Parts: sequence; C-alpha cells; structure tokens
Amino acid sequence: MLPYIFLILLAAHPFCVSIAHTTNGNKNIFILAGQSNMSGRGGVVHNKWDEYIPPECQSNPRILRLTAELLWEEAKEPMHQDIDYYAVCGIGPGMSFANSVLKNDPKIGVIGLVPCAVGSTNISQWSKGSSYYNQMLNRTETALQGGGRVRALLWYQGESDTLDLEDAKLYNSRLQKFFTDVRNDLHAPSLPIIQVALATTLGHYKEIVRQAQLDIHLRNVKTVDANGLKVGPDYVHLSTPAEVQLGQMLANAFLMFGSEKE
Repeated sequence: MLPYIFLILLAAHPFCVSIAHTTNGNKNIFILAGQSNMSGRGGVVHNKWDEYIPPECQSNPRILRLTAELLWEEAKEPMHQDIDYYAVCGIGPGMSFANSVLKNDPKIGVIGLVPCAVGSTNISQWSKGSSYYNQMLNRTETALQGGGRVRALLWYQGESDTLDLEDAKLYNSRLQKFFTDVRNDLHAPSLPIIQVALATTLGHYKEIVRQAQLDIHLRNVKTVDANGLKVGPDYVHLSTPAEVQLGQMLANAFLMFGSEKE
C-alpha cells in the first residue's frame, strides 16, 4: 500500500515524477545525522543565513534529498531546513560530500541524502528507542522503499556531551552502542560509518569526548578529524569554507571503503 500511495503522490507532483524516473530504483542512500554542525550553520550570523552557496554545494539532478514530507526532491541548501527546523540552518557538509563523491566516482549513479541531524542534541537523545533514533530509522526505511541501498551513515555529534563530565566519560560506550544498534536495526552489520571528531566545544570536556571518538575501533568505522577547521564567529559552528572542506573529507573517507576492497 505504501509504495502505491508514494506513486500517487509522485503523479500529483511533476517535479517528483521526473526524479522518480531518473533514480531508476538504484539510489545510493546516505544518512546524515548528529547535531548542528552536521545540519549546518555555515553562513549563519545572528540567526540569519547569508544565502551564499559555494560552487561545491550547488544542486545537481543526480543528488536528491528526502524531505520532511518523505518525498524525494533535487537537493539544495540549506539541506536540513525542514528537519532541524527550530534553528536557522545554513551550509552543512552534505552537498559538498555528495558533489565530491560524484566528481570522483561519476559512475556511482544517483545519490539520495537523508538529512536527520538536529542541533543541540546529545548522544543519549540518539539512543535506541528515542524519538530522534526512531525518526532516523523511519526516514531511512522510507528512502529504501523506492529502491537502492544505504551506502553509509555520516555522523557528526558530541559538542553537547562536552558540558557534563559524566556524559563525556560515557560517550565512547554510548557511541559504540548507537553504531551497533543502527546497523542491527537496518539489517546491515557491515554498514560503513564515517564519524567526525570534534572541532569545537560547548563545555570543558572536549578532549574527553574527542578521545572517545578517536578510540572507536569498530569494523568499517572511519573517523574524520575536524580539529583545526575554521569556525564561525560564535566559535561553535564551522564556517562555510570549513563545511565544504569537511564534506570533501567525508567523501574521501567514503571512497576509501571502495578502494580498500580492490
């Protein structure tokens, strides 16, 4: 019944119909999850986005985005505007990532981005059974209904867990459980996961959380270190150029999964 309803919705929306034909049931699906530096605050100053979209983040008919209404559309910045809706979103790493993957692997086909990140969330709010966790799973399962497969989870979170010493100390075990639960619930035990080690902090325990991230040694989990990337005027969120660079770093990490199998 759900696929039938989906087709009815597509028929009522000409733009989505064209997308449906181009995907051909062969989407490469990427989950974007975490908190505000994943949803993107690049170019946001005093709660206003400057609307500058770098060339690396331009739209492409082969890059789709699952909307809050669970429909595919051609992706555009701000990627998380209807997901992380309580805040002003700007440039994140998602579009830069997708464009970089297409540039380096033009035969990959259509990329389907599933934005799920929400600002100010800590790792406990992403635990199995939580609303954010369930929303991420539901969105991913819906994305799969039209065909394709999940290629990777891109995860950037942890700033909120630097506020409390106990949270910082428990971060490693909570993160490992989160990754394991996601793989189990998606029935993908070897799902590639690319996490980002913190560049900024909200509290005093940044180094404990960073070390917890760097100490994750699960199979098929890669860590991209954002430390040293340029931050914006609030000293918490990455700047637009940094988000672009981070997206390219994430793309390089993803492409390494393929080269390692050759």
